[in-house]
Amino acid sequence: MKTVIWIVKLLLFFVALTFAVKNTDSVTVRYYLGAEWQAPLIFVILVVFCLGAAAGAIVSLAPVIRLRREVSRLRKQVSSPSAAVAKTDVDAPSRAAASNMPDVI
Repeated sequence: MKTVIWIVKLLLFFVALTFAVKNTDSVTVRYYLGAEWQAPLIFVILVVFCLGAAAGAIVSLAPVIRLRREVSRLRKQVSSPSAAVAKTDVDAPSRAAASNMPDVI
């Protein structure tokens, strides 16, 4: 299986390499107020790809940070002395449900 994965990786690398070699023409990227930038097409594509990947990584950090905060809050809650009281409150509904079950003999 590892060999197949390496073959796929090499194929993707060679496809990207041939794409880069065939797209070396110079392009002009224009922006507001007359700002212009000339660079090879493959470089412009690479920059846009990297900016998109960075934006995606930054956007995905918000849920990760929120979940880490919640985990630390829950860990503090478990380690506090009132955790035993909270644990018995959580177990109470399951015991009540078990007492309503008919006895099967």
